[in-house]
Amino acid sequence: MYSVILCGGSGTRLWPLSRKNYPKQFLRLYSDKSLLQETFLRVAKIMPKKNIFFVANRDDYYNVANQIREIYPEFSETRFLSEPNKRNTAPAIALSMKYLVDKIKIKPTEQVIFLPADHHIGKQREYLKIVKNALAKTGDNVGTIGITPTGPETGYGYIRKQKVKNEKQKLENSYCKVFEFKEKPDKKTAEKYLKSGEYVWNAGMYIFNHQTFTDEIKKYAPKIFKYLQKDFTTLLQNFAKLPSISIDYALAEKSKKVIVFEGDFGWSDIGSFDSLAEVLLQKKDRNPKHIKMDSENVFIHSTTNKLIATMGVKDLVIVENNDSILIQKRGETERVKEVVKYLKKNNYKEINHNVIVHRPWGRYEVLIDGNRHKVRKLTIYPGKKLNLQLHYNRVEHWIVIKGTAEVVYGDEIKFLSANQSIFIPQSIKHQIGNPGKMNLEIIEVQTGNYLGSDDVVLFDEK
Repeated sequence: MYSVILCGGSGTRLWPLSRKNYPKQFLRLYSDKSLLQETFLRVAKIMPKKNIFFVANRDDYYNVANQIREIYPEFSETRFLSEPNKRNTAPAIALSMKYLVDKIKIKPTEQVIFLPADHHIGKQREYLKIVKNALAKTGDNVGTIGITPTGPETGYGYIRKQKVKNEKQKLENSYCKVFEFKEKPDKKTAEKYLKSGEYVWNAGMYIFNHQTFTDEIKKYAPKIFKYLQKDFTTLLQNFAKLPSISIDYALAEKSKKVIVFEGDFGWSDIGSFDSLAEVLLQKKDRNPKHIKMDSENVFIHSTTNKLIATMGVKDLVIVENNDSILIQKRGETERVKEVVKYLKKNNYKEINHNVIVHRPWGRYEVLIDGNRHKVRKLTIYPGKKLNLQLHYNRVEHWIVIKGTAEVVYGDEIKFLSANQSIFIPQSIKHQIGNPGKMNLEIIEVQTGNYLGSDDVVLFDEK
């Protein structure tokens, strides 16, 4: 058994928390783990961690690698597939399948489950039971996991399944043949689906082996098959030529071999702040710094430790992070896309920029971003270091919070421990690294007339 976690995402539906450069799957929304980390840890309960792979755009490599290394230090670059271009899920799956067969040498009959990286699973034991059963029984079919509807939702796609004649047949097969896929319905149609008992929500989880996938793609997506039949390197080089199409449209909605394994395991795609509010309500999340006085149906979410109080209001969603605040009406949170569209049209940096950014050496978080000053918290992983560099327009102050820092200062090398600091003037070569075995955390204060990222001269290290 193998798994590929699909890590793509545009980062717009949960703005201002998610951004283009730091989409939803990398957020810690309701625990100390990100959605990506939780997805990895779930599937690792039913298969070896070395059998779990990741596919994403190359820009997200460090987001994925750094987060997975936090919980799985043995993570190898060979487990990450980099898409040269964003081409939707069907090309991503084709690339993954070819990689697993050509490079990892899995058998063409080996089952692979493809999972979105950004879903919430409330009942993990029930979910894993269904996944294990699906992996065992999909065979040469195209398997998918369907969610038992809990209401007439209009924000999900639906799958119409074959009716089970009796309980014995249901127990023996534990899956149903799929008749058709349906787009997101209006309220009246969703109510009809729910009443019929013939429909489940489409969660975008698919299971098949390489042989089945190749046969079905040949029938229904010949433009993808044209390169899928070639070697991995050729497919990778021609990736941009593949049609940008989802696996639903390219294969699942056309194939006659799709079967669905149905379950009710507390699933949510957390596609809006309304759905996030429901998840946190189930977890009985209470933040003592969110005070609601004479307030009804108000949801507050904050990434900082600020005190947020409301009085005499109702039906609101309030979302706050370091650089933005969103306030909107409860029940209409999908309209955040209108804000995103406005920000994109008017070139606001808050549409792309995120306060937490991953780099090869670790990550940094922007705490304050002023005109003539910027404060960042840097976390540098053991054995890693920033590039040797200098600046002409700014000075920097480094204060060590935790760990030991090795600092190159001109021609000198200095070591700093917790609560010690160093001042870096303009035009001085400098570099900071972590020689220890634990994360190094520092506060960096930049001041000057110009703090742009292009005010840097990098040096090759000998």
